Amino acid sequence: MSLRIVFMGTPEFSVPTLMDIVGQGWDVVACYSQPPRKAGRGMELHKTAVHEAAESLGIPVYTPTSLKSAEEQEFFRSHQADVAVVVAYGLILPKAILEAPEYGCLNGHASLLPRWRGAAPINRAIMAGDTETGVQVMKMEAGLDTGPVCMSESIAITPDMTTGELHDRLSPLCGDVMVRALSALSRGGLTETVQSEEGVTYASKIDKAETRIDWGKPAAEVHNHIRGLSPFPGAWTEMTFGTKKERVKVLRSSAAEGSGTPGTILKAEGDEFIVACAEGAVKLALLQRAGKKSMSAEEFLRGGHLDTAVPLV
Repeated sequence: MSLRIVFMGTPEFSVPTLMDIVGQGWDVVACYSQPPRKAGRGMELHKTAVHEAAESLGIPVYTPTSLKSAEEQEFFRSHQADVAVVVAYGLILPKAILEAPEYGCLNGHASLLPRWRGAAPINRAIMAGDTETGVQVMKMEAGLDTGPVCMSESIAITPDMTTGELHDRLSPLCGDVMVRALSALSRGGLTETVQSEEGVTYASKIDKAETRIDWGKPAAEVHNHIRGLSPFPGAWTEMTFGTKKERVKVLRSSAAEGSGTPGTILKAEGDEFIVACAEGAVKLALLQRAGKKSMSAEEFLRGGHLDTAVPLV
């Protein structure tokens, strides 16, 4: 059975899934993405990654700000889609949209549900110190990521892996799993497994207020915080350069030997930039001062005129 598909996605993470679906010869009749937004120094309008990819493939793109109106819902139904594929779209789908395609809406989600339902599953998995995550295809319901799981693939999270690195592993995996799910659907063999009611956690959107590094926590938590926010929005701390305090993002770290008052710089020599936490210490490996490029600890210490006697806060 051939499938008429509406694709709904926005960021770079979603692009491989769209490309894989098209590469398999499926008929993507329309693409929905977030509207273009102003960005950059000139504050020019920029299309989303999915918008640009879809246009390059000759797929009609629609960018409504909401799908709640009767007009938008009727237009969505006019696509006569067999199924909608949703990957990090960013808009809530009303019941009328969820029920419009004959086989409903399939969502590619970057966690092992019911763990990390919600907006930031990749960040939250790393920040919590999880050692495993994955991608699941879920049949969407009105609740937040509560629908039955149709297809799943898991991967390990290594001890120093950042959110950026995990994102780049999961993004192509999402495309692979979704293509398998669509193939099963086309054969009438896509099975649905109801999610467990145990182990539910929520991956709330990252708030800027939580990005500051708290050296008063154990080293393991500080390390997970740093890598879970890398590369964006970036965990930060205040360092002293001469008489001036400045925010510095820490983009990569690792566990280190040492102890002391939280925030104390235990060593700052060569590539050894070690800071004490409440329990243990972390080694800072990649840092970025405001308005500058990221640099290794060795480069940072060599040219930054850092006052190593002042604790980080």
